Amino acid sequence: MFPRKPFNYGTALKWPVNMQEIWTEKYRPRKLSEIVGQKDIVERLSSYVRSQNLPHLMFAGPAGTGKTTSALAMAKEMYGDSWRDNFIELNASDERGIDVVRGKIKEFARTAPIGGASFKIIFLDEADALTGDAQAALRRTMEKYSSNCRFVLSCNYSSKIIEPIQSRCAVFRFRPLKAEDISSFLHTIAKREGVSIDDAAVDAIVHVGEGDMRKSINSLQVAATIGKHVTVDVVYQATGNARPDEIVDMVNTALSGDFVGARAKLDEMMITYGLSGEDIVKQIHRSFYDLDISDRDKIALIDRTGEIEFRLVEGSNERIQLEALLAYLAMVGKD
Repeated sequence: MFPRKPFNYGTALKWPVNMQEIWTEKYRPRKLSEIVGQKDIVERLSSYVRSQNLPHLMFAGPAGTGKTTSALAMAKEMYGDSWRDNFIELNASDERGIDVVRGKIKEFARTAPIGGASFKIIFLDEADALTGDAQAALRRTMEKYSSNCRFVLSCNYSSKIIEPIQSRCAVFRFRPLKAEDISSFLHTIAKREGVSIDDAAVDAIVHVGEGDMRKSINSLQVAATIGKHVTVDVVYQATGNARPDEIVDMVNTALSGDFVGARAKLDEMMITYGLSGEDIVKQIHRSFYDLDISDRDKIALIDRTGEIEFRLVEGSNERIQLEALLAYLAMVGKD
């Protein structure tokens, strides 16, 4: 028998050139000046870099708005090539207990800075996931090692951080990115990756992203895997979201009193896009602002939608609850 030729796994599993790296990391800003949509915060952090000094910081805001990127960019500009020796990143959601404060954090904080730096930086991502005991221990650690260590806490909800820690930090509140900022950055990525994209498709990605740059870039990359030309249909197919006009059409059908027709459109969307009940409720909620009805009626619809969403979160049957919402819309439309 002839000897079998060895199978080249590297060749078999090779991705296209433009898909070898996750675009959210590939295009993560390396400098503070490259950060998109947070001009005021960038200016304040840049002043700390110029002075080579900073207090303890707290970054609060929604996901995908640049909190982690800002911390990394600040450390790179402040320490240069030695930034890895003077900067440590810990994800508090992975290690939530008091042991991580007594162990890893204290061990890093008590050692001297390297390369002539005045202090080290400990970046605690998702700090709002720390337990109460861990936060209490962290409070004392921040005081004890403040001479050679600074803490940067990142969280989605600053209210979950105890007051003593909040009072020790300068708070930076990140806001969701504006549509024009996300749109401009997406066009830049598409141009560099050789992807053709319609303006309407970019608007669709911005609509899906809801101010989250990371989610928007991921949506663009997924859409680009389907074809080199990205259209609106490709975007909604790739992101698993129903088109806003389809949602509005279903709601208007229900408001016209045609419950059976609205239910048929709901079935079609759930099968086509594979949406969960909560996803559809969120999209229905956003569609109310586009309806040509009075503000009083919008208030009533939003109030009932909030109740349906609460029932879904508590574990109710999504099919029954969605049909109950459509039935309510049909009754309101008749009245």
